[in-house]
Amino acid sequence: MADLKKIAVSGKGGVGKTTLSALLAHVFVERGREVIAIDADPAGGLAEALGFPPELRAQVTPVSELEDLIYERTGAQPGTFGGFFSLNPRVDDIPDRFSISHNGIRFLRLGTIESGGSGCICPESAMLKALVTHLLLYNQEMLVLDMEAGVEHLGRATAQAVDAFLVVVEPGRRSLATAAAVRTLAADIGIVRVYGVGNKVSSDAEWDFLQKESPVPLLGYLSTNPELLEADMYGRSVFASAPRAAEEARKIVDALEAL
Repeated sequence: MADLKKIAVSGKGGVGKTTLSALLAHVFVERGREVIAIDADPAGGLAEALGFPPELRAQVTPVSELEDLIYERTGAQPGTFGGFFSLNPRVDDIPDRFSISHNGIRFLRLGTIESGGSGCICPESAMLKALVTHLLLYNQEMLVLDMEAGVEHLGRATAQAVDAFLVVVEPGRRSLATAAAVRTLAADIGIVRVYGVGNKVSSDAEWDFLQKESPVPLLGYLSTNPELLEADMYGRSVFASAPRAAEEARKIVDALEAL
């Protein structure tokens, strides 16, 4: 996959999506790519995992909370349902205006939609979907999208732009069941390049189990690593704090690029 440009990372809550997303972003920077990392998980935390300092993180306003801009671009107030508003608002200036940059990575947080669910027909939803479409189809940077356990921010219009849809799995049945469900959701909108990445793997037996039972092809794994836990505790860069995890992430990127 020599032209690898757009990666989405998914999986059940707490499985390690954000850790993997941060590691991948740093590996691509290390390899000379311009990277934009998008936090589309309501739990957040990607900026911390990337190692952005607190004073920079404080400058970030999630796109879903830019109420004046959403009203200006869609013609409707955030939080309203029904009525008329633009489903294709202008978003091309948002990455430059509302992202922060550190160590070669640009960061943008999408935020959450408080009412009506992630699939609601509302101005915020229209804004976020238009922004993700722009980032996938027209933005030329390497994109790493840290998502929920689903495909809420994606659609048929953007499915073919996703070069790799990664599902993080742990050595356990519930995690694998989530991976199977995500694979089905992805297939429903036309995403066919779905791969798994193991996390919290502590033995050859656990890796053998994942390889045997995974519903998607596996690219590699991140082993159980106290350095990753410590990085999370103190809000440090997982890439700088956990050299073994960084090397494992390099191997995962190698496997992706070899496809």
